[in-house]
Amino acid sequence: MKKAAVLLAPGFEEGEAIVTIDILRRLNIEVETLACTDTRAVVSYHAIPLVADARLAERVEATYDALVLPGGPQGSVNLAADPQVIAFVARHDAAGKLICPICSAAARVLGANGLLKGRRYVCSGDLWQDVRDGEYVDAPVVEDGNLISGKGLGRVFDFALTVASRLTGDKPAAREHADHIYYPW
Repeated sequence: MKKAAVLLAPGFEEGEAIVTIDILRRLNIEVETLACTDTRAVVSYHAIPLVADARLAERVEATYDALVLPGGPQGSVNLAADPQVIAFVARHDAAGKLICPICSAAARVLGANGLLKGRRYVCSGDLWQDVRDGEYVDAPVVEDGNLISGKGLGRVFDFALTVASRLTGDKPAAREHADHIYYPW
């Protein structure tokens, strides 16, 4: 069974996190939420408290098949400023694991820390203008090697289904699930 970690920092965009977790779990991918704080409790962008499965500090040596980085104006800033998050992402990227930022996370977390490495990506708004090490593509979801980026909350189903189909290697199953939830993917 494939395993994904969703990194949750204070101010994370809850819709991007929860929909992605839901889709991945529906397609039989094990998902572990990791709080990038001193406790398992994390408060989202719209002040929704969530208790993560574990703290990143407790799983820093673990390896996952995919890392999901939700956006959120403050959430992505908090992820980007955390050296443990950056090292964790860099280690997974070097191992060829899927790195999956959505919304502001591609620009603020990866782009601001030299982790795009010239790859094509998408992010929300005009954040791409400050990124120097990647190639911005205006699309709902962009795949470049082991990097899968999503534009934002309005494209979270496209993003989550793409991540799930890459993890399982079964695009027809992801498409069937999209049909099951009445999503035209």
